[in-house]
Formats: sequence, structure tokens, C-alpha cells
Amino acid sequence: MGSTTLNKLIEDFSHLKLDDKEYAVEIIKKQLIEAKRDSIAKRAREAMANLKKGRIKKGTVKELYKDLESD
Repeated sequence: MGSTTLNKLIEDFSHLKLDDKEYAVEIIKKQLIEAKRDSIAKRAREAMANLKKGRIKKGTVKELYKDLESD
């Protein structure tokens, strides 16, 4: 979304009645939650695919730190 479009949205929002503003905020919050949920699900699918392909390292936290220090 361009900054012009966002500015128009904000301007239009400011002209709404209070009830309509509250309703719009509720809808936007729900859409944001759903977008975050979709993003987490996508990342989980990617992680599972990497696990199945053997592209991840397994180990303890101590082993992780040791591996990071060797880089």
C-alpha cells in the first residue's frame, strides 16, 4: 500500500462516526491477527519441510552455543 493510499485511509477514518471507527478498528485487529496466524503457519510448514529434508541441526543449547562459537 502506498503512502498516498495510507494517508487517504487515515483521513477517511478521521471522518467516520465513533461507532464506525470502533467497528473498523475491531475488523482491522482481527485481520492483523489472522495475517500473523497465517505467517506463523507458513513458517511452521517451512520448518517441517526443512526437518524432513535434513536441513536443520539438532542438539542441546550447549551444543548450539558451541556451534555458534565455531562460526
